Amino acid sequence: MTQGFGQRLADATAARGPLCVGIDPHPALLSAWDLPEDAGGLERFALTAVEALAGEVAVLKPQSAFFEVYGSAGVAVLERTIAEARQAGALVLLDVKRGDIGSTMTAYAMAYLDEHSPLAADAITASPYLGYGSLAPAIGIAEQTGRGVFVLARTSNPEGAGLQRSVHGSGDSIAQYIVDSAAETNAGADPMGYVGVVAGATIKPGELDFSKLNGPILAPGLGAQGATVADLRAVFGPALPQVLPATARDVLHHGPDVGGLRSAARRVRDDLARLLVA
Repeated sequence: MTQGFGQRLADATAARGPLCVGIDPHPALLSAWDLPEDAGGLERFALTAVEALAGEVAVLKPQSAFFEVYGSAGVAVLERTIAEARQAGALVLLDVKRGDIGSTMTAYAMAYLDEHSPLAADAITASPYLGYGSLAPAIGIAEQTGRGVFVLARTSNPEGAGLQRSVHGSGDSIAQYIVDSAAETNAGADPMGYVGVVAGATIKPGELDFSKLNGPILAPGLGAQGATVADLRAVFGPALPQVLPATARDVLHHGPDVGGLRSAARRVRDDLARLLVA
C-alpha cells in the first residue's frame, strides 16, 4: 500500500460518501433472492452485491461467518468477493471480529492483513475483550501493510451493554477505555489514524467521548436495527465527520436486481450527504 488506511478511507468517503454496506448472505436473504442455500447460491448473492455496489459506495463489509458456514467452498467465494470488490474500487472491511493472544493473534492478522494472503482486506473488525494489548499483532501488521483495524468498543447489540458500560480500572467505562486506547495509537496521524472503533448508531447520545480518537468510527445499526440517519448527529455530535455508518439488510432486500440494489444504496448515501451539510 502506498498510503495508510486512514488516508485511503478519507479519500474514499470524500469521493463516494461515508457509507458502508454489509454483504451478509443470511439464509433468509438467499431465500428472498430465490437462491439455493449452498455455495452456488452464496456466490451468486455475493458477486451480485459486488457488481451492484462496489462501484458506488466507499466500503463493502462482507460478514465472514456467512461464508465460513459453507466450508472451503464458502471461503473460496469470500476470497473472490474481496478481490473483485477491491478491483472495482471499494475498500473492503472484513467483518471477522477476531480476538486472541500471542502467536494465534499473529496468525489471524497474517490471514486477513498480510499483503500475501488471499483473504487480505483493507481492514478488519477485531475484539479487544482479551485486553486491548492482545491486539498488538494485528495493529502492528496493519500499520506495516497500510491496512486498518476496527476495534469493538460499544456495539449495537443489547447484550453488549452490561460488559461495555462496566467500569475499567482507569475509572472510565470499558468502551471508553477502548476508544482512548485507539486514540493513543492514532495520535499525530493525518488525516486520521488506521485504528477505528465500532460504536453502534443505536447507543445513547454522549455515552462516549470521541474527541481524541483521530480515527474512523464504524457505526452499525442503521436501518433494520432501528437507527436512522437523523440519529447519527445526536449520537456522535462533533465526531460525525469520522463516522462510517453501516447498513446491510435495508439495501440487500432490494436484490437480486442490480439496479434496485444500486438505487437503495444511493438513497442512503444521499441522505447521509444531506446530513453532513445540514
